[in-house]
Formats: sequence, C-alpha cells, structure tokens
Amino acid sequence: MTELTSTLSGRAYDPVAKALHWAVFLLLAAQYAVGSIMPHIGRKTLDEGWVAWHMSIGATIVFFIIVRLAWRFTHPVPLAPGMPPWQHRLASATHWLLYILVIVMLVLGWAAANARGWDVKMFGLVTLPAIAANGARWGHQAGDIHDWLLYVLAAVIGLHVAGALYHQYVLKDDEIKRML
Repeated sequence: MTELTSTLSGRAYDPVAKALHWAVFLLLAAQYAVGSIMPHIGRKTLDEGWVAWHMSIGATIVFFIIVRLAWRFTHPVPLAPGMPPWQHRLASATHWLLYILVIVMLVLGWAAANARGWDVKMFGLVTLPAIAANGARWGHQAGDIHDWLLYVLAAVIGLHVAGALYHQYVLKDDEIKRML
C-alpha cells in the first residue's frame, strides 16, 4: 500500500460516489454546452433538436442527482482530518448549495417546459409527469428564473473547483485525490 493510499484510506470516496460525481459533472458540462448553443426559446420554438436534447439531459440529471443523494446519505465519507472547522463548513455549504441549485434549476426548467406544453423525457424515453399546466404563468416565470440561476450555479461550481485547486496547489494536502 502506498503512502498516499494509506493516508486516504477510510476517507476517500468509494468508486460509486466517484462515478456519480463525474457523471453529474459531465452531464452538467453537456447541459451548459447544449444550453449555450440551443436557440432562444420564444413563442414559436419547438421542442426538437437542441431544445429536446437540453430537456433530456436535464431529466437525466434528475435521475443521477437522486441516485447520488441516496448514495451520499447511505455511504457518508468522513471529513478530512486536520482541516480547520471553517474549511469544513465552507466545503459542506458549497456541496449542499450545489445540490440545492441543481435541483431547483431542474424543477424550474421542467416546469417551464411543461408550461409550453412540452413533455420532459428521461433518457429520451420515459416521460416525466407534468409539474406545471400548459400555459401556466408560474411555469413561464420559472423559466425566467431558471435562466438567471444558471449564472449562480456556474459561480458555485467555480467556487467548488477553486477549493479543489486551492487544496491541490496551495495546501498540497492531496484532498483532491479523494475524488480522483
């Protein structure tokens, strides 16, 4: 057993947690890419092409976030020893803020799609139940909030990445290797 492996044993994320983390990362990256190239959604926009891809990726993220949260609750990872309490609090707050923002964005986008009369399909196959009626005013407003929250989510993701890089290159404490 290498020195790093023994240092991380007992506090590293398990392979399932790592796979779920990176799957959600890749899906969010794809979602941001598709969202940036899809057409602006107006009155005559159809739920096809990039718009359909955006909704399908969003529904897939719903699935992975639910699985990830269930895994996290049933397989907790110990906090890093020796880390100051303020870093533990900031890391925990950032992680939970990421979960909350992703879930809120997903629900808002889902409602906005339903308010346009569009079905949201997971993996492009399973139609999710409508959470907003076709034409619902609140669903259209949800879409507007969804559009603004993408910047907030991007900022919190940036904070998460900055924290990982801070640990890797400033503190040099191998914290980042828990998820690699």
